[in-house]
Amino acid sequence: MTPPRIAIIDYGRGNLRSVQKGFGKVGYEARVTRDPDVIADATHVVLPGVGAFADCMANLEDFGLIGPIHSTVESGKPFLGICVGMQLLFTEGEEFGTHKGLDILPGRVVAFPQGMTVGEGEHVERLKVPHMGWNRLHVTRQSPLFRDIHEGEWCYFVHSYHAVPEDLSVVAATSQYGVLFTASVWNDNVVATQFHPEKSDKAGLSMLKAFAEWQC
Repeated sequence: MTPPRIAIIDYGRGNLRSVQKGFGKVGYEARVTRDPDVIADATHVVLPGVGAFADCMANLEDFGLIGPIHSTVESGKPFLGICVGMQLLFTEGEEFGTHKGLDILPGRVVAFPQGMTVGEGEHVERLKVPHMGWNRLHVTRQSPLFRDIHEGEWCYFVHSYHAVPEDLSVVAATSQYGVLFTASVWNDNVVATQFHPEKSDKAGLSMLKAFAEWQC
């Protein structure tokens, strides 16, 4: 098999080097770039993300990367969104006002409800936002990322907002933090995770490996 040419989109947001190192740990070289030609030449493209939805969209626009992202998705090559990189795939986000997303997947990105709790009676605990830590996945569809993943795997999350897809058939995994929320999606050649696979130990690294070896 010809080695994949993996491009990690650099728009000034996201754990770019962590994602790059994650691919390296499973034996695949990945290039961090904002060059449209490099992105177009890649066989696999990754959109990571950390920060506010609107700021991330503004950076994508400033660096001229919105067109290359849409072209990548339309080309049918494997595309992976991570954390805010997953949220940006939706129609709009509601962080600090309503802001337009990439609209690749119909839906909204909304905040966790205020005052979420867990437990009962004397054992009630108020949940903190952002949600930061390890949570189990409930796999609802066998996404290409989940080739070697089993029900109940632990993954690492850091987020205050979560995606609500219009079409629930794209949901590949959910998790629970006060409310049930979308943890991963899959639609055609697009996969995405709310959690950080590069920080999710063996399970997360196996997902990066599965992505690198995915041929649509």
